[in-house]
Amino acid sequence: MSAHLDQLQHLYKAWSGQAPTIIQPLPPSGSNRTYYRLGDSHSSIIGTFGANNRENEAFFYLSQHFTNIQLPVPELYIVAKDRQYYLQEDIGDYSLFQFVKDHRKDDAHFPETVKNKYQQALRQLIAFQMGGQKGLDYHHCYPRGTFDHQSILWDLNYFKYYFLKLIGLSIDEQLLEVDFYHLIYYLLEADCNYFLYRDFQSRNIHLKEDQLYFIDFQGGRKGARQYDVVSLLYQSSINMPQAVRDELLAYYMEQLSLHMSLDQAKFRQYFNGYLLIRLLQVLGAYGFRGLYEKKTYFLNSIVKGVKNLTWFLDNIDLPVEIPHLKKLLHQIPEAPILQQFNPISFPANQLTITVNSFSYKRAIPDDLSGNGGGFVFDCRAVLNPYRDPALRKMTGRDEAVKEFLVTQSQIDQFLQPTFDLVEKSVQRYLARNFTSLSVSFGCTGGQHRSVYCADRMADFLREKYEVNVVVRHIEQEIKGWVN
Repeated sequence: MSAHLDQLQHLYKAWSGQAPTIIQPLPPSGSNRTYYRLGDSHSSIIGTFGANNRENEAFFYLSQHFTNIQLPVPELYIVAKDRQYYLQEDIGDYSLFQFVKDHRKDDAHFPETVKNKYQQALRQLIAFQMGGQKGLDYHHCYPRGTFDHQSILWDLNYFKYYFLKLIGLSIDEQLLEVDFYHLIYYLLEADCNYFLYRDFQSRNIHLKEDQLYFIDFQGGRKGARQYDVVSLLYQSSINMPQAVRDELLAYYMEQLSLHMSLDQAKFRQYFNGYLLIRLLQVLGAYGFRGLYEKKTYFLNSIVKGVKNLTWFLDNIDLPVEIPHLKKLLHQIPEAPILQQFNPISFPANQLTITVNSFSYKRAIPDDLSGNGGGFVFDCRAVLNPYRDPALRKMTGRDEAVKEFLVTQSQIDQFLQPTFDLVEKSVQRYLARNFTSLSVSFGCTGGQHRSVYCADRMADFLREKYEVNVVVRHIEQEIKGWVN
């Protein structure tokens, strides 16, 4: 990592004429690229390292193409001679995903302000799909120029090997292969002559000064328009109400009809086919990153992906014969290995779990319920971000600190046993109708490690149990979150 940073600092100096005074590592994404924010007190840019030169070249080409036709993507400033390091415009960290979280009260709530942003994103999607393809040479795209038979088969095999096999389902390889081919031929009957963004979802849409900007389009290629609409509306981590999905799909088709003649019934028919392939591709990604690589975020996302698939099976019937695939899909929710990720509901229970972060320089927090306390976990064995001067004034909620803890401190290995211990008590407390439990994380200053761990524990409990979770960052609240 330090070698990558050295290269990016040299590139920054070659571009700007001076060395950066601010260096901030950014949290890892689902890709293998490494990101830093570099700059000074007046401005900043994003420096990136990507080891895959072919993928990089696709990104460079598409970035320049979209900039030339004034589509809202970050400007590419400079590329190193080895084509693995590059600098681009900094559009900030605030994504549409975070905007949704900030404006929703609960999963059933989807306010007009959020819906308006999605409508804006869908209008821009049409600009990418129709305007963005003009003059675009698909030979530059990676890994293929078209989302064709081979591309779809890759996604289906990804799903087979990294999800179906890892959850232990019994597969008839020949029957499944036949169904895959039937599904592929059906999907390719759709009009596939438009730019397909490939990963058009809320984390890849950023807001800067109330304008939308789009990132991570390096996997774009020629394909069907339906795929990207599916990607946005059925993103499992957003859990959009179905009525809103239907409304936004109708809005997209209405806007598309302003640019071309559109058979809406036919569009919807193939939309459902691309919905299935996207759901399977996402489960394959969750299986690879979660079940195979053991990354906690993706493990916890599996239940949401399965929920979307269950809705599809209950509501959509495709006009294509895929009997063995359907049989396997219906078996997924009952796979024993997945039961550990299913939320547990105790509707009548009023359990409140208080999750604290604190500094050992003060004291272990009192249990305000009067029940004598609960779990206390000592985070001081985890590598301290405070040792890095660039992170010293930040907290465990800053992205750079999160990136440090995840990539350099192996904090997920520390946290997983705490999840296992706490959930055993939560299940017993729920079964016995207890009303309170406390979980505390302490570190030296109550600023970095304990804050991060408390937030992660709270997220884990909210994801898995229908309980009241209260988070108290004791040291930070005392200081007014000023460090």
